[in-house]
Amino acid sequence: MTVTRTYEVRTYGCQMNVHDSERLSGLLEGAGYVPAADGETADVVVFNTCAVRENADNRLYGNLGHLRPAKVKNPDMQIAVGGCLAQKDQGEIVRKAPWVDVVFGTHNIGSLPVLLERARIAGEAQVELKESLEVFPSTLPTKRESAYAAWVAISVGCNNTCTFCIVPSLRGKEKDRRPGDVLAEVQALVDQGVLEVTLLGQNVNTYGVEFGDRLAFGKLLRACGGIEGLERVRFTSPHPAAFTDDVIAAMAETPNVVHQLHMPLQSGSDQVLKAMRRSYRAERYLGIIERVRAAMPDAAISTDIIVGFPGETEADFQQTLDVVRQSRFANAFTFQYSIRPGTPAATMPGQLPKEVVQERYERLVALQEEISWAENKKQVGRTLEVLVAEGEGRKDEATARLSGRAADNRLVHFAVGEETPRPGDMVTVEITYAAPHHLVADGAQAKVRRTRAGDAWEARQGAPAGSSGSGVSLGMPTIGRPAPLPAAQGCA
Repeated sequence: MTVTRTYEVRTYGCQMNVHDSERLSGLLEGAGYVPAADGETADVVVFNTCAVRENADNRLYGNLGHLRPAKVKNPDMQIAVGGCLAQKDQGEIVRKAPWVDVVFGTHNIGSLPVLLERARIAGEAQVELKESLEVFPSTLPTKRESAYAAWVAISVGCNNTCTFCIVPSLRGKEKDRRPGDVLAEVQALVDQGVLEVTLLGQNVNTYGVEFGDRLAFGKLLRACGGIEGLERVRFTSPHPAAFTDDVIAAMAETPNVVHQLHMPLQSGSDQVLKAMRRSYRAERYLGIIERVRAAMPDAAISTDIIVGFPGETEADFQQTLDVVRQSRFANAFTFQYSIRPGTPAATMPGQLPKEVVQERYERLVALQEEISWAENKKQVGRTLEVLVAEGEGRKDEATARLSGRAADNRLVHFAVGEETPRPGDMVTVEITYAAPHHLVADGAQAKVRRTRAGDAWEARQGAPAGSSGSGVSLGMPTIGRPAPLPAAQGCA
């Protein structure tokens, strides 16, 4: 009798890791594994790691330590470690945690099922890491969880050399997919009911560098506009140095490309940007924002900012605050700089005391909270169309609210009327209240527009446990629209 083995994938880090984990799930299910039930220790636990986040090493080894008793109790259990930290530490992981069965890197995620089987047969750990990409990950089987929103990778890797970021050495040089392959994936997703896609890359707006077309990204956005049934197109994250007016025009001219932009600033000080090896300056960044808002006055712009980079003075920090005031970000992912081993910034002079970084961080957060709230208050009285989500917020029993995202990516909690919408349906609501991080629509009943995506979500609820609900191997986020993750100290 064949016993079905269960799996669990634990994901840390950026959107690219989230998308890779969807592929890992698809690979495992293709090999006959099924998802472990909630609260159950899986037969195979896979850690998809990040080398950018603070204390990434400690977090991984702490979690591996917590699993050791389960491994001792069940010797048939297998533990695999992949992702950026695995690519960086390689065989060191097995030395520190000898109960790990498989270590694989960012370039060979497709090898996981084979490595697990090899480790089981050989009775010893299998460590396999490649120095370059074997196959573009989007060709791998991928388990989709959402019926209505999808990540679509257009490139992997990065050609920049930011001094705080280790991503290029772990993900490799940029590799671009051909436009036809990207559009074919988007069309297949739409055919299955998807309403929204997020084009994903370490630096999406350098797309085309491999095949020599600097306008390729704008062309891709416009081509997405020709796909019938695709209602929203997003992208993350662009690099200010490569941001062109053609992309702004494509955003403004293409009806289904949303007026939302996440563009990392990192610092408002030219001196700090130079030390970071960011090839733009504050004036260029502000110029992009000015042109985006001229073309799309309703654009919601968000960013990433690092506080306390080595050598940052109080004057440098004040320049960052000035840029934040001028930019009027809808929201910002703010980070305190901390040393990342393996990056040039780790050995730079002028490392700042923790208390200085903390104090500056608190001032920045307070300013951005004030701006976010003021910008959200401008939405009160507006009528917005919201894509109903599952996983953005639970239904409030007292107010009968559900949650979803407006086109500009603002989170909206709305009152439900007689007709309860399904995840994937659209509702039209009037905003009645604004908080710094969300909007509320408690006025007249939401007007529901039932969609193919809602139909697909409803059909999927009857799928057998462990079923992906689709035989097509395409990338999707976890249930609900790909929520904005706290951005790493890198470009992804």
